[in-house]
Amino acid sequence: MQQHLLNLDTLINLYLVPFGLKVLAALAIWIIGGMLIATFAKVVRRVLTARQFEATLINYAVSAIHVILRVLLVMGILEVCGIPTTSFAAMIGAVGVALGVAWSGLLSNFAAGIFLVVLRPFKVGDYITAAAQTGTVTDIGLVTTTMLTDNNLRVIIGNNKLFSDIITNYNVQPTRRVDLRCQIAYGVDPADAIARLTEKVSRIPNVLTTPAIAVVIQEFNALGTLLAVRLFAATPNFGQVYNDTNQAIAQTCAEAGWPAPATYQVSVANTSSAASSDNAAADKAAPQA
Repeated sequence: MQQHLLNLDTLINLYLVPFGLKVLAALAIWIIGGMLIATFAKVVRRVLTARQFEATLINYAVSAIHVILRVLLVMGILEVCGIPTTSFAAMIGAVGVALGVAWSGLLSNFAAGIFLVVLRPFKVGDYITAAAQTGTVTDIGLVTTTMLTDNNLRVIIGNNKLFSDIITNYNVQPTRRVDLRCQIAYGVDPADAIARLTEKVSRIPNVLTTPAIAVVIQEFNALGTLLAVRLFAATPNFGQVYNDTNQAIAQTCAEAGWPAPATYQVSVANTSSAASSDNAAADKAAPQA
């Protein structure tokens, strides 16, 4: 009986008590460490927000801090409990290498997403052309970017493809130039056509006077004279000014009664003169500011 009591006392003092203390220490470290991590993450979020970083970058930075510090906290708890973490760290490294090889495409999109968020070639709400798509950016993630096209289709593009392509941002500049053409036939006085077109387009609402409106001869071709009509508008008004300029060119041709070019006939508002554009996205209304 005495032997059993000695064995029980040894079990409690040598094994159960130290193990219980380690468990209590591990719980205390987990709770206190979790509170410190949450506090540190809040401080980082406030600092990044005060410096006006992109909201997407702030969220991912805070998430990364949580994950990294939690892993370090778990490793610290294992050390306190007497469990060696050398093999654990090696296992994490091996898993990281394996994931890097298997998800190389995903990681390239992730890296490109970080550059998009940091360099900010565009932001949510911008109207852009990139990766053979044109539309309004609705979401910028660290792996994909979502765009809404003019025909109301949602397009999701991998950030690596987006970042490696040419990006045209239609919203970044405060003004944009409307660049249209008017083909007139031989026999029409170019000086008279320039004067009529200049007077007509100058009455379009929201046309900027600086830079000045320009109606110039671009070239003489087999059809007659090709005029270039160039005027500026504030970016939010670009779509309205573009459409109104097209209408003004057609109305000017009709009111003047200019004959159609011999081999080029397009009927617009009872006239055979035509206006055409070399701006790829110009016939689409610019996004609202």
